Amino acid sequence: MEGTLRWRVTEDCPLDLLVALCLRDLAGLEHVGDPPLPAVVPAVQHEPAAQRMLAVAPRSTWAPTPGGVNSADPSVLGEEWARWWRRAVIRMNAVASWSTLFVPPHFAAFDRELALQDLVIERFADAIAWSNARRAEYIADDLAHRMEYSDAIVDVVRSREHELRRQAGSFRLDIEALPLAEKGAWVVGPDTVVISWSLRDDRAAFREWFEPLVAALV
Repeated sequence: MEGTLRWRVTEDCPLDLLVALCLRDLAGLEHVGDPPLPAVVPAVQHEPAAQRMLAVAPRSTWAPTPGGVNSADPSVLGEEWARWWRRAVIRMNAVASWSTLFVPPHFAAFDRELALQDLVIERFADAIAWSNARRAEYIADDLAHRMEYSDAIVDVVRSREHELRRQAGSFRLDIEALPLAEKGAWVVGPDTVVISWSLRDDRAAFREWFEPLVAALV
């Protein structure tokens, strides 16, 4: 988090958003969402490491229902996923990024979205193994480069203040950095933007994207 009493920019890689995108790709819902986000990288497959999750969600308690997720109506599953994604994005700004609604074995958070609940039950082990690996990568990178990222954000805001000969007005921006296959940024909610890791790691490209955004906010 960077900012002052007047403005704030946060960045994180929330676990629930990682799991949600992983499940979306596993279910083949590539074009679902507003806006639809690119596929995650690396691509999600059955993870050998998922076997370690059996201690958390024993197979006997979360085994797929007969027919599996493939029997679900794709349009219903897509609608339920998109609805939950909107809630998750808003929730991420109010809770710790490592907290989760994916609580086995019953995943009660999805009791009103039964097609999505079936998907979570069937593919949770794969999704959580993949997501934990990506979040660990993000945390390691953040620890190594946090000052560089923070300095870039502060420098852009300070430069804009200098240009305008005044302090920045009040604004907030929450950046969710996610491992996406395309370099870019997508507005996903009020004051919330998803950026790809590839954009985040490209200092020149990040600044080129961030400067006009700050110009509009300050």
